Amino acid sequence: MKFHYSVILFFFTISISFAQQEDSLSVIPDLLKSAQIDTLSEKTRVTRSDIDTIVYSSASDSLIFFIKEKKMNIYGDGKIDYKQMEITSANILINFETHMINAEGKHEDSLSGKLIDTPVLSEGGESYEAKIMSYNFKTGRGTMSAANTEMEGAYYTGKKIKKVDKKVYFIADGAYTTCDAKEPHYYIYSPKMKIVQDEELVAEWIWLYFGDVPFPVPLPFGVFPLQSGRRSGIISPVFGSDGRYGTYIGRFGYYWAMSDYTDWNITGDYYTRGSFALNSLFRYVKRYSFSGSINGSYEDFTQGESTDPDYNKQTDWRLRWYHNQTFTPTLRLDVNLEFMSSNYLTKNVSNLNEALRNEIESNATISKTWEESGNSMTINYNRRQLLQENAIYEVLPSITFNLAQSYPFRSGSNSQDRAWYETFGYSYNGAFQNNRNKISGDLNIRGGFKHNVRLNFSPKIGYISVTPGFSYQELWYNKRVKQYSVESSTREDSVITEDVHEINFVRTFDAGVSASTKFYGVFNSPIPGIEAFRHTVTPSLTYSFHPDFSDPGWGYYGTYTSVSGKEIKYDKFQREIYRGASSQQSSSLSFSIGNIFEMKTTADPTDTTSKEEKYQMLNLNLGMGYNFAADSLNFSDLRLTYRTQIGEFIDFAGSNTFTPYDYSGNQSRINKFLVDEGKGLLRMTNFNFTISTRLSGERLKSNETEESQTDENKGSGFGSTNKEVYQGIYTTRDPDFSIPWDISLTYTYNLSRPVPEAEIKYQSLNGSLNFNLTPAWKFSVTGSYDFERHEFAAPQIRISRDLHCWLMNFTWNPLGLYRGFRFEIRVKAPQLQDLKLTKQNEFYNTSR
Repeated sequence: MKFHYSVILFFFTISISFAQQEDSLSVIPDLLKSAQIDTLSEKTRVTRSDIDTIVYSSASDSLIFFIKEKKMNIYGDGKIDYKQMEITSANILINFETHMINAEGKHEDSLSGKLIDTPVLSEGGESYEAKIMSYNFKTGRGTMSAANTEMEGAYYTGKKIKKVDKKVYFIADGAYTTCDAKEPHYYIYSPKMKIVQDEELVAEWIWLYFGDVPFPVPLPFGVFPLQSGRRSGIISPVFGSDGRYGTYIGRFGYYWAMSDYTDWNITGDYYTRGSFALNSLFRYVKRYSFSGSINGSYEDFTQGESTDPDYNKQTDWRLRWYHNQTFTPTLRLDVNLEFMSSNYLTKNVSNLNEALRNEIESNATISKTWEESGNSMTINYNRRQLLQENAIYEVLPSITFNLAQSYPFRSGSNSQDRAWYETFGYSYNGAFQNNRNKISGDLNIRGGFKHNVRLNFSPKIGYISVTPGFSYQELWYNKRVKQYSVESSTREDSVITEDVHEINFVRTFDAGVSASTKFYGVFNSPIPGIEAFRHTVTPSLTYSFHPDFSDPGWGYYGTYTSVSGKEIKYDKFQREIYRGASSQQSSSLSFSIGNIFEMKTTADPTDTTSKEEKYQMLNLNLGMGYNFAADSLNFSDLRLTYRTQIGEFIDFAGSNTFTPYDYSGNQSRINKFLVDEGKGLLRMTNFNFTISTRLSGERLKSNETEESQTDENKGSGFGSTNKEVYQGIYTTRDPDFSIPWDISLTYTYNLSRPVPEAEIKYQSLNGSLNFNLTPAWKFSVTGSYDFERHEFAAPQIRISRDLHCWLMNFTWNPLGLYRGFRFEIRVKAPQLQDLKLTKQNEFYNTSR
């Protein structure tokens, strides 16, 4: 039988006098209750104590109170709860006068000497286990012999642990590990350790043990961070050797957690032959308001001596700024700016995708919307840098304003009762853009305004929606071009193009009308389990018109006379950002039809949770047009698109393009119909499709408790550290051993055939395969294969081994510019992420 007793501390702070009373009292709950009532009825002398709450105790054997000495002994599965502290042990002795608790286990039998039910102290979410424990519940100090404890995935053991206060511990002959095995696979031993809870572990003469075998060379001292989340400290370096620049020490620096909202790190690389690199990252964040980072790099690399014929000195740099800020629900700023030297990426590869980049693009946008009206405005800066071409295309700035669709004649009546004029609406879009293009050192600046006004009706005639519309566009420029021809030395035309600085307006318009409807067909299914099939058809017919603005009356085109005397027409605004006006009249009619085929299944009558399900079997669309104003080739191509999903495993999508016209030689189309030439109705000019699938086995159940990843910086807004800042081309996520296998395949086929004799074909297979050889071994392969060129592209093979508290990865890139291998064994725990062994070849730069 187990006793439970709640002791009101006031009861233990009184001195009681009895005429005839024993020095000790052995009790059971009923006797304790009566004893408390009887003694309180006698004459008492009350004195105050430091104890200010209730102590809860329980035992399976007995509770013995020594009232005069203010002591209590607990025997048999003893338990004490005081505030946030809990102690369990076979035997617990409490002295309320000195505030000391002494606890120890009991012998399992008289022969083995093995202790069982040893003391366990739990406080603040942490637990400490020892053979013998002494603890002062007032000061929070105590000592533990042959103790061990666990804090945030790290385990500590020691011959003796002394708790100085709530956070500071001293450990004699201590061991520290993140391995939870009964016999740790590795640990760090020190004769003297000091632990400051949630801050750091300091030790002197540190020995690293693998199994129980020590590494032969110790460290004189070490400091291990124990903080969760961000913490200031030195960033551990990596060492290596490069055939071009010599032995290096890389990634060495300092991380500074400046506040809850900012942090900063700086790292450096140094090579013994004189080269160096500096990298810096500053981050800032305020939750629900703004966040961003500024990342800068500078490097100076030298190959050879200045007197060597192959001497090379190269300086590269990079600057990146990310910023996102929400001022109000309707006002937002987004910045993503990146600037770098043209050769930076060739030496600093972080992943294969970045290695293939040729274009650096920057954007900064501030956007504003007005909720009541629906109007919006954006101001944007854009910059594109083509690395190989040494060209920069910059838009500074681009301003757009959108006036939402408005209906000036609309009343508050129901949409079905509205008159035709109530469907009249208009919208406006205005834009200003200034381009600064620098190509091969030549700067060209162009700017202009664009105004668009759109008018439309949307009446409905029966089941047909009719939408007539009119669009007006006006362009404002401060430049145009003038062209003329001079005779070259070869007696051919040499066209001279000059800028003319003057204000010009380009006004154009177009008009059109469209009609569309939708109808359905439902077919009952004779197939068991399928209730019905549905076919949805959406036909649409559109007519559009715009005139030929190259006529002299419009004034948008000029002419010059060639050497041969022929008059050549040119666009005066061909260099401007919005171009000029169309030179061809269009009067076209286009037709399209959409088809959706769906299936509906029946619910299982034997399963009350079963529901009807709908599946889209096929999405099929086709469209074609006819231009009445064209002098030839009036019909446009017929385009057919389709998409289907086979169950949950296969996606299939494709398209075909057909033309009704014949060809001749290299001319893909001539003004002759195939049917007139006896060659059928249509000729296919393009065909492409993609089929993809992804399959995986069911996740395995693990006996180990999965640790939830919490927000390391709750309150400050910082997430987990971006590890990619320091990782290289072989960086991938840790393998998931709980998924026994998964496969992903994508097959792409494209056939371009403008003429049957000139056929261009492309087909490739991209895929990845991951499977467990055993529960602890995983094999992964990714890559693609080009069937036309008969070659692999960027294959990668990876073998991983789960070593319980360690992880081994071997990655091999067998082909390509970045071929090579990397072998790594490292500790899984983030506290010791720099405890690893790495071997890799040097086909690429990996120091950063």
